[in-house]
Amino acid sequence: MPADLPAVAADPFADVAREPGAAKPDPILKVDGVRRQFGGLVAVDVDHLEFQRGVITALIGPNGAGKTTFFNLITGFDQPNTGAWEFNGESMGKMAPHQVARKGMIRTFQLTKALAKMTVIENMKLGATGQRGERMLPSLLPFLWRRQESEIEAQADELLARFKLDHMREEFAGSLSGGQRKLLEMARSLMAKPELVMLDEPMAGVNPALTQSLLGHVKNLREEGMSVIFVEHDMDVVFDISDWVVVMAEGRIIAEGPPDAIGSNKEVIDAYLGAHHDSDLSDWEEEAVIAEVTGAHGDVIGSELHLGADDGPDPTGDDA
Repeated sequence: MPADLPAVAADPFADVAREPGAAKPDPILKVDGVRRQFGGLVAVDVDHLEFQRGVITALIGPNGAGKTTFFNLITGFDQPNTGAWEFNGESMGKMAPHQVARKGMIRTFQLTKALAKMTVIENMKLGATGQRGERMLPSLLPFLWRRQESEIEAQADELLARFKLDHMREEFAGSLSGGQRKLLEMARSLMAKPELVMLDEPMAGVNPALTQSLLGHVKNLREEGMSVIFVEHDMDVVFDISDWVVVMAEGRIIAEGPPDAIGSNKEVIDAYLGAHHDSDLSDWEEEAVIAEVTGAHGDVIGSELHLGADDGPDPTGDDA
């Protein structure tokens, strides 16, 4: 983290309003007027949004809310119809994904992007930025890049050990399980030494044992001074690791606040269950709803499951 950044209080959200677009004491990312429309469908329509530095922010909402499209816009994989955003005070509009990554903003995907026919260690080494051997002329002169290559490999091995993938070092990435590929993608993202890590459904399709491992790694990112924004449908995960929650519905930001406050927010409940969720139900329907929407924390949202959502994530990896 740059040394000249202002200090933030122990609880950075102590004086932050619990409302959409609330100002943060030290935002790492600011978004203004970002709108993305596909024909007659408005996928993202965010007036103003700020993400606090050095914390874990959850971005939640029903399937189709526009969360992944929002990630795509902010990281250069798609371009908005209108709007602007800043990362560390620098405008990021019109930048290509690789330029965004070089600035210190790294994202992962719902569907992992491991290069299946390359080994795990090769996948890791590709994540490092500023490699001298990638340019044509220096690549012909090994003495210019051999030392850096050794340093990159040492960094990759250290991360593989940390993520408990070192025993798979020489295996093809395509041979990893779904959970291991999630771990590999997160580990590879750290090769770029990012300031902001954006995780798109990091726990999706991961078995419970690896889920706990992933949760621990996400928490460690915060402890190391990185900022994290993650999309998640499992509210137990959101309550476990997030410091702040932003809620999207139909492309708009409808609520912000700490996890406990979001769980009882009427507008959020309506977004998940429908505006008429409190109308009379039969005994059987009422029992079914209670069983599905009451999570481990006793909040009405609980786990999203299939309420107001499709039967599973969009196979394209975009929930817009």
